[in-house]
This record gives sequence, structure tokens and C-alpha cells, in this order.
Amino acid sequence: VQLVESGGGVVQAGGSLRLSCAASGHTFSRYSVAWFRQVPGKEREFVAGITWSGSSTSYADSVKGRFTISRDNAKNTLYLQMNSLNPEDTAVYYCAVGYSGLSTRERMYDYWGQGTQVTVSS
Repeated sequence: VQLVESGGGVVQAGGSLRLSCAASGHTFSRYSVAWFRQVPGKEREFVAGITWSGSSTSYADSVKGRFTISRDNAKNTLYLQMNSLNPEDTAVYYCAVGYSGLSTRERMYDYWGQGTQVTVSS
């Protein structure tokens, strides 16, 4: 499975961005998918995840109510709508695909994209 993120950029605090993750190389629809993020010097952290059917989602407390994860299996694409962004959201955002079901743990995901930078200015 190959994953390519897009949609990152620079935005002012309070603004919005929509990240996309396009998957290819395998059937996307049967896997749980998630977004993680990482800042230099820190471990990669879970942001949001969604089951293969889209019926269940999970969010980090820091983004609940501001971020929305969704997927379009027909397009093999994962999305992350990010609203009310603040400087603490600045990070490289990665999408990940896992066979083992929805999890907040990094090691449960088998494939990763290259990341897209999100920078929120104050």
C-alpha cells in the first residue's frame, strides 16, 4: 500500500485546513486508517482514526471537537478536516493504514505516508 498525503501548509491561528491521504496498491476499504502527527524531538502521536466501514472513529483529546476524520473508500482516500487550528497543532501529519483494527498505537499500523507539514502561526 502506498500512501500520499497532501493539503498541508501554513495557516493562521483559528483557521482551517483539510488534509488528504490517497492510497494505492491494495484494497483500501478493508483497513482501519488513522492520522498521526510529530514535532521535532517528540514521539509521533495519534490524532484520529476510523474503521474500515467508517462506523467508528477515535480522536485524541487535544483535537476533539475541532478535527474530523472521514474516508471515501470508492476513492481510496482518507481525509482530516482541521478547524480552529492553534500553534500547538503545528507538526508533520502522517496517515497510516492498519490490518489490526482501529488503534491509537503507532505500532499497530503497517503502512505510512511520507507526511505533510502543517504550520499554524499565532
